[in-house]
Amino acid sequence: MLTTRAFKNGNSQAVRIPAAIAYPDMDTELEIERIGDELRLRPVRRDLGDVLSIFASFSEDFMQEGRGSQEQSPRKAL
Repeated sequence: MLTTRAFKNGNSQAVRIPAAIAYPDMDTELEIERIGDELRLRPVRRDLGDVLSIFASFSEDFMQEGRGSQEQSPRKAL
């Protein structure tokens, strides 16, 4: 088990995540949840519930002309 220490960063408490278990992408948005004396970190889950409202915001003529030519390049046989 790896250990680390909490420290003060401005008005917040911060924790360094050891490189051995760090997320590969430094821009990963994380959720944090307290359960008893545990703190759980996980990547933010994108909720698809909003997708319908996003689609509803498109104009009625969106993609009216289609996607254009979608021809695929010939591939080499395996």
